[in-house]
Amino acid sequence: MPRSPRVPKTLLLALSLFLSGCVGAPSYDLFGAYFPAWMVCALIGIMGALAARAVVVIKGIANELPHPLAVCTAVGVIVAILVSPLFLEL
Repeated sequence: MPRSPRVPKTLLLALSLFLSGCVGAPSYDLFGAYFPAWMVCALIGIMGALAARAVVVIKGIANELPHPLAVCTAVGVIVAILVSPLFLEL
């Protein structure tokens, strides 16, 4: 069985300096906890999909849509994408 090559500890230490992660990522304080901005946008998108579902049901066109779940999901994604420039600093 071949032995795996040993990596020097100094090389591992040098490479770990490049692991900065998400330093400075936008986050917002909601209900006493910090949430990333993309999660806030996703939550707003889900609310948009629920609102679209309510409108479709109230207007009575839920039975006429070929795939109402896909339509409401698409509306939610569109809302999340339109809201994201407000929260994400690009």
